Amino acid sequence: MRKLPPLATLRAFEAAARHLSFKRAAQELAVTPTAVSHQIRLLEASLGVRLFERRTRQVALTAEGQGLYPVLRDGFDTFAAAIERIAARKARRIITLTATMAFTAKWLVPRIASFRDANPMIGLRLYASDEVVDLRSGEADAAIRYGRGPFPGMIAEPLVTDRYAPVCSPRLKLRGPEDLHRYPLLHSEWRRIDAETPTWRLWCKRAGLTSADVERDITFTDDSHAIQAAVAAQGVALLSLILVADELASGTLIQPFGPVLQGWPYHFLYPETARRREDLAAVQHWLHTTVQKES
Repeated sequence: MRKLPPLATLRAFEAAARHLSFKRAAQELAVTPTAVSHQIRLLEASLGVRLFERRTRQVALTAEGQGLYPVLRDGFDTFAAAIERIAARKARRIITLTATMAFTAKWLVPRIASFRDANPMIGLRLYASDEVVDLRSGEADAAIRYGRGPFPGMIAEPLVTDRYAPVCSPRLKLRGPEDLHRYPLLHSEWRRIDAETPTWRLWCKRAGLTSADVERDITFTDDSHAIQAAVAAQGVALLSLILVADELASGTLIQPFGPVLQGWPYHFLYPETARRREDLAAVQHWLHTTVQKES
């Protein structure tokens, strides 16, 4: 069991030793100089030594005071730092943001550090799922969803409209659409297909390649796997230019030719009941700012 003098006496001594002034220590501790002097006398009595030399209008530490002061100073600094960390964790808000597996892996994860730098008091938990998460259930606070909508009961803020084009490894050395027959076509699986869905069939029609065999070759249920296959020079993929933005910027993938198909918008969604939440507004601002920088 520790046997320590009262905390009030130690605080008074540390403050007075730091300022070398009972008056300034009293101002810091919001007490009177007489109260500081009293606490220090109690500490000296309990230790059986003098800690200060009292001089006219000033005080100085004795040898014993000089030995005690740095220990208390460092100790109180450690206490303050620990308490500040605990308070910061309590004040830090955590937002769960859900998006598809591919969008989370290929767009959110590489950029998440910039959100942390801009919003140190907001934690972001990424919930990757290709199933639609019900925001009203509390599983997530907000979502990034792809499609035209509508999104009943949700505030939907458009972020960016996607575009699709053939991409491949530069190792394939494609010169033009006429070279496509020499390489496998990599397909991404769509849950719903209509006349405007950016598929290889639609792309070939727009490119005037009516005889292309667009049903052959490899189909992926996850865009991330189609991207990996394209990077590995396994074929030519028709992919979201948003999801392969980093690969195109680095030269790992190239967009050898058009045409480019327009996809659907990405939206930032949150429930109407959360309209005034400042933390969600911060996420929305970061998403808009990041998208605009890359557009």
